[in-house]
Amino acid sequence: MTPLAQVLAARIRAHGPMSLADYMADCLLHPAHGYYTTQNPFGSGGDFITAPEISQMFGELLGLSLAQAWIDQGAPDPFTLAELGPGRGTLMADILRATKALAGFHAAMRVVLVEASPRLRGIQAQALRDYQPAWADSVQDLPRHPLFLVANEFFDALPIRQFQRAGLGWRERLVGLSGEALAFGLGPVVPIEALTERLADTVDGDVVELCPQAPAIMAEIAARMADKGAALIIDYGGWRSLGDTFQAVLAHQPVDPFAAPGQADLTAHVDFAALAASAYPAAHGYTTQGAFLSALGIAQRSARLAQNLSGTALQSHLAATQRLTAPAEMGTLFKVLALHPAHHPAPPGSV
Repeated sequence: MTPLAQVLAARIRAHGPMSLADYMADCLLHPAHGYYTTQNPFGSGGDFITAPEISQMFGELLGLSLAQAWIDQGAPDPFTLAELGPGRGTLMADILRATKALAGFHAAMRVVLVEASPRLRGIQAQALRDYQPAWADSVQDLPRHPLFLVANEFFDALPIRQFQRAGLGWRERLVGLSGEALAFGLGPVVPIEALTERLADTVDGDVVELCPQAPAIMAEIAARMADKGAALIIDYGGWRSLGDTFQAVLAHQPVDPFAAPGQADLTAHVDFAALAASAYPAAHGYTTQGAFLSALGIAQRSARLAQNLSGTALQSHLAATQRLTAPAEMGTLFKVLALHPAHHPAPPGSV
């Protein structure tokens, strides 16, 4: 048993089973034993590789999309350029490099990173030392300026609750003990108001996931871009949650999510329909990552970069382009939700 497993087992014995959301929150952010508190998850030596780590092109194209949205909205000054869950700062560094030559953009921006981990804040400070970023604990703490925001693989790590259909009610999937081991169990059948509409498109035994934190985050984003702003949210998932998508990854491989709490990354697929609904009245565009990057010209950018490469470097570059855009890789599984005020054009690439 990991130290965190012992803590959680003792809590369950004392107070009964916990929600999956509580389990995920402790596994990821426990101050002494949490995954993001103690582990180094990013990159080839970590547990997973995100799109910004695969190729600089990803961040460059996102940056240019946000910059064009800024121009289309009259170049507001000042504005907040924010990222949720910035990891090692790679994505923001690429965005800033790609927009450096755009007149007035850097002078007007205030870079703010929404990051809970003190350890990761230190890494981000080093990566972005030339830009003097500020940090916020939550979206609610962002400055009250027009907001241009990116969130890549942020919402998939937010804790979820799972509910299993049972007649006209639902049974919550809870984390309890089977002997001494952590395991799933089911709560009593109860009506869940938030899932009333899902009775129309589910059958007994179906699992539906809810992300309790997401609605408030999305509402806050929408409030800060009511007049001007844009948000690009990139993650894996689909339009409307259905099925058990809870998963754990350790050293780039799927593992039992209860085997080593605090030592593996825990995620779930993102319900983009729920995100869009929570951001009303912001308008939205929704597409796949592959289509989004293709519309922004990744093929042309890739060809330009390839001109200066050869051998192994060239093969790695071409493989990275394929990984970001191919339907069999990240191109279809990952989606892009682009938010913008209804009276302004959508960010390029999103429609």
